[in-house]
Amino acid sequence: MISSRSAEVTLPEDNQILITREFGAPKDLVYRAYTEPDLVRQWWHANRGEITVCDIDLRVGGQWRYAMEAPNHGEVAFHGEYREIVPDERLVTTEVYEAAPDAEALDTLTLSEQDGRTTLTLLVEHQTKMARDMHVESGMEDGLQDALDLLERVAAELR
Repeated sequence: MISSRSAEVTLPEDNQILITREFGAPKDLVYRAYTEPDLVRQWWHANRGEITVCDIDLRVGGQWRYAMEAPNHGEVAFHGEYREIVPDERLVTTEVYEAAPDAEALDTLTLSEQDGRTTLTLLVEHQTKMARDMHVESGMEDGLQDALDLLERVAAELR
């Protein structure tokens, strides 16, 4: 798979990562692909490993956890808690990379739709600039670009 590299990644504040990408699918389908375990399993791996855990308790206060076995990296796992849920429009969650458990971030996902196309905006707010920089320097953008390409494919196939 060749990445479209169509997500824009910017650093608006010292502790923030802002990700914006347009999808060729309506927002209700992008939301489903982003929140239903069977669908998340089809894209979150970004073609970098095999998903071993995809737990989603989609309610305020509910927990989520994704893990995969990645060649040469072992287990790569993240978890968090849902803080705010507006179906088809907004998700606010915490995000913890389990290899760096002291670097919790707050993620705010917003979906907007125009003419059947969805714009996904994800603001990742770290507690410190150092944590944000570690996230950026981890190579996260390559995996992110590929994962979002797969997410678009999964959402479009739900039509």
